[in-house]
Formats: sequence, C-alpha cells, structure tokens
Amino acid sequence: MKNKTARLRELISKEAVMMPGVPNAAMARQVEQVGFEAVYISGAGMANATAGVPDIGLLTLTEVTQLASYIANAVKIPAIVDADTGFGGAENIARTIQELEKAGLAGCHVEDQEFPKRCGHLAGKSIVDVEEMVGKIKAAVAVRRDPDFMIIARTDARAVEDFDRAVERAGEYLAAGADAIFPEALESADEFRDFAKAIDLPLLANMTEFGKSPLLSFKELCDFGYRMVIFPMSAFRVAMKASEGFLRVLKKSGTQKDWIDEMQTRQELYDLLDYDPNAESWPGSSKDL
Repeated sequence: MKNKTARLRELISKEAVMMPGVPNAAMARQVEQVGFEAVYISGAGMANATAGVPDIGLLTLTEVTQLASYIANAVKIPAIVDADTGFGGAENIARTIQELEKAGLAGCHVEDQEFPKRCGHLAGKSIVDVEEMVGKIKAAVAVRRDPDFMIIARTDARAVEDFDRAVERAGEYLAAGADAIFPEALESADEFRDFAKAIDLPLLANMTEFGKSPLLSFKELCDFGYRMVIFPMSAFRVAMKASEGFLRVLKKSGTQKDWIDEMQTRQELYDLLDYDPNAESWPGSSKDL
C-alpha cells in the first residue's frame, strides 16, 4: 500500500478529490467510512470545536500538531491540515513542516496573511509582502523529508488587493516551489474559472458556507480544473445545529427519549471505532494505519 503522501499525489494526478472538513478523529472516521478518499482538517474546526475560540490563529503549533495527529492516525486515507500562517517566519515554518510530517499528515496549507490572522471570509485581513511568503515557501520545501508531502500555498490577496494580484502572487508561490495553490475567498464562478485558466498546476477550492464565495458543485469545480475541493465546516455546522435543537428540547422536557432515533447507537459508534467490547484487546491499537 502506498503511504498517505504518495496516495494523495496519486489521487490528484488522476482526478479531483473531495475533502470534507473535520474537527476531530471520530468525524474523520465517518468521512472514511462513507467512502471519501481524503479528509481535510479544518483550522476553524479545531479552534471552534475543540478549544471553543474563534479562528484567528489562537492555537499553537503544538496544539494543532497534537489535534491533527489524532485525526491523521485514526484513518487510512490521507489528511491535509490548515497550518494558518505557519506559526511564524521562515524558521518557524520549517519546524511546522517537520512536526506535521512526523504527525502523519499528507500535506498542509500555509497562507500569506499577517499574524494575527483572520478567517479568510472576513473583512479586515492584512497580507505579508510577496518576498516574505516566498521565503516561507522555500523554507518549507527545503526542510521536508518526504518529497510527496504536499505544501499548498494559500493566498488571501483577492480580498486585500484584487483578483489579478492574487493570480500574480500564485505564480510567485509556485515559482518558489509550492505544490499547489489555494486561492481564498474568490467571489464568483467566473473568478474560479479564470483563476484555473491562469494557473496550470493543482488548485484547491474552498466551498465554505456563509462566506464570500458562491457554493459551486464539485463537478463545476472539476470542470474548471480544480484538483482538491474542501468543505471545511459543513459537517460541523450540521452537527452543531442538530445538537442545539436537541439541547433545547432536553432543557424543556427533561428527557432524551424522543431523540433516540436521531442518535448514533452505541453499536454504531463501536463499529466506527473498530471496537469489540468483548475482545481481549482493541485491534486499533496495533493495526497499521
């Protein structure tokens, strides 16, 4: 079996791949269980779901690495992670890449925002000079041990400068050695199409809800030429809306009995975790992930 980094490269060399976003390892197992071939570890998901804080770069490299490692090692499919601004300058991003590789990730994306960062679909973002971002990319490429570990350069320039400048930055980042480009917060289908026409290397599209980008279908983005499509918070948002509804009913009625049919059963959870409570040991502790 190919390792996860090589598998991700193989997937995007043949066709596009959908990557649902997850905030934790149990949801990553669900992504794998239903047949997706790769998974995305959302920075917003880790911040919002695990730490209960906004997506503004508050988690440290140590925290992100630990959380991402739980997810990456719970599944056999490749996972990429949001590495925000790389947790510092060129020297810091070198360590970031080393830590994420050791944690079992197949790749990561690093953005050209200034720290402290903001959600890519909020106003008020600032971006670093091209030269600074180019330096980060070169440092990341130079330090990785596995040449298949995917370094994706995200540019937030569309919202800060303009579309043409975002394309120019993407070209600079590719020349610096980035393996793929993530143009954040494009504002129309035409922009997604035109960006793909201008950049002839793997592209990642972000289909997050309630933001600046239109919600295009996976097929539409494939037709434009995108190779990776992430849905960072979709599953989390559905789960949060459902849990809010349940908690309101529980507070009012004092019982969960009317919600039993809406719940994952104990056996379904055990099946998801490959856990047999009657076995002498849990096979997941020793199986090759």
